Amino acid sequence: MRNAAVALMLTGLPALAETKTLLALGDSLTQGYGLPQEQGFVPQLQTWLQAQGADVKVINAGVSGDTTAGGVSRLDWSLTPEVDAMIVNLGGNDLLRGINPANSRANLDKILATAQARNLPVLLVGLRAPGNYGPDFKAAFDAMYPDLAAQYGVDLEMSFFAPLMADGDGRFEAETMQPDGIHPSAQGVALIVQGMGPKVLALLAKVPD
Repeated sequence: MRNAAVALMLTGLPALAETKTLLALGDSLTQGYGLPQEQGFVPQLQTWLQAQGADVKVINAGVSGDTTAGGVSRLDWSLTPEVDAMIVNLGGNDLLRGINPANSRANLDKILATAQARNLPVLLVGLRAPGNYGPDFKAAFDAMYPDLAAQYGVDLEMSFFAPLMADGDGRFEAETMQPDGIHPSAQGVALIVQGMGPKVLALLAKVPD
């Protein structure tokens, strides 16, 4: 009888919220290339999110050198059953290799279609192409992120590096980048996380409790 009474009381209590699992699928920008582990994008993002009160575990699925094709090839085993939402931050290595934007777009399309089939909220993180590949390449590359975000109804961060270019001239402050000029420094990552963080919180809010 006592056990039954306890059970009845417990049924009237609100369910405890479970920790949400966020998969960060990306390349070296996500992986944290060139930085101590705790200063990379994923650890800094998780620390920021938890400081805002989010109960979240961020999984680092960043692989240095990975392309959008690589993201597709490892997507199924990266999306384990506990994943509740996903950040997709791919395309930088496609850009560096001059891969046809149509191919990159098709790969991102596959990733977003898979996420949609699993009812996963997604934040798609884009990049902007430089002009040295020509205007047609730049137009196609820059457009694929907003186009796909609109097609699939996912959240969009137009540029991973946007918080580092506040002055609008497309140049980075030296202290925000590593010497290679490609990857952000720990200070740069902190600015990126501060800029992107509110969108990630909004993404997590779409996950059912």
